[in-house]
Formats: sequence, structure tokens, C-alpha cells
Amino acid sequence: MDWSSVHNYLPFLLKGAEMTITITVLALIISTPLGLLWAAGKMSGLRIIVWPVSIIINITRGLPMIVVLFYIYFVFPDIGITLTAFQASVIGIAFCFSSYIAEIFRAGIESVDRGQLEAARSMGMGFGKAMVRVVLPQAFHVALPPYSNTLVMMLKDSALASTIAVTEMTRQGQLMASSTFDNTTIYTLVAILYLAMCLPLMALTKRLETRRLKGA
Repeated sequence: MDWSSVHNYLPFLLKGAEMTITITVLALIISTPLGLLWAAGKMSGLRIIVWPVSIIINITRGLPMIVVLFYIYFVFPDIGITLTAFQASVIGIAFCFSSYIAEIFRAGIESVDRGQLEAARSMGMGFGKAMVRVVLPQAFHVALPPYSNTLVMMLKDSALASTIAVTEMTRQGQLMASSTFDNTTIYTLVAILYLAMCLPLMALTKRLETRRLKGA
């Protein structure tokens, strides 16, 4: 391991880390409302909505994310939809994780006693207002720990964007390793940087889970 070369490698890896964070944040912004939409559809009680949403969620959860990325990037152009590698990676990761987020929020909503919704309705609140003011705050409290854990998984799985040539951190490491053959140093740095990003999020998840259990 050649630690004397770290100062040469680090700027490129940090640039890749910036792309990793960008992909993660954008995917989270897209997947969260989409996941809420799937959750609402699955809980609507209308079979014409429940069945299609359930099929979408099950298919998405049953496919490897790398296959979804390949399909969006390589197959979509055949039907007239051409996306850059960056766009395909953000959309693919967001779509895949929206199915997991849907189940997280659905479980959170179902954990709230239905009697609270009925009590709010009896006080004159409409369904939407009762959901926003009474049910969703409690559901979010329950869903927050697994939701934050999803963010950690999303950050790590953003490395799959390297398979369609997005120059995030893993891809930067691959390019430098192929040109310098200093595999040990470069991939050790990549691992350290991923840990530096993930460990604080994991600690936050643990803290949120502990607070939720204490408040239960």
C-alpha cells in the first residue's frame, strides 16, 4: 500500500464522492413522494388501484437494481426514451427504492390506531385533514428509523451507477486503479470514504430507533 500517493488520489475520489451524494439526494427526493403515492394507492381499498400498485411494487422489489438500471439506460432508447447515464441512474435508483419506502410508510400508517382517525373525523375533520394532522405525524415517527436506514442503503447502492459509466466514487476508483495498478491504496480509500459517509447516518438511525423505543 502506497500511502504517499494518497494526496494524488484523494481529490479525484472526493469529486466522485460529490457525485455519489448528488445521486443519493436526488434519488431520495424522487423516491419519497413516489413511495408515499404507492403507499396511498395500496391502502386505497379500490381494487382497480390496489392491484396495479401491488404488481409494480412486487416486480420492482423482485428485480436486481442493476437490471433496472440496464433496462432504463440500454432498453429505453429502443422505445424513444434516451437518458444520460446520470439521469438513468437517478431514476432507476429512485424507482427501486420507492417500493421499499412505500412499504415503510404503509407499515407506519397501519401502526396508528384507526380509532384516532375516526375520532378526528367525529370532530369534524375531513379525511385528508385528519390524515395530515393526526395520522401522518404518528406514522412518520414510526417510519423514521427504517426510512433513515433506507438512506444508508441508497448511498451504498449508488455505487451501481458505475455499471453504466457514471463517474461516482466507485467508478473514479476503478478508473484510477486501472491506470495506476495501485489497487490496494485506491480501493482502501474508497472503502474509508464510504464508511465516512455511512457511519454517521447509521449512528443517526440507531439513535432514532432508540428514541422511538423509549417513546413507545
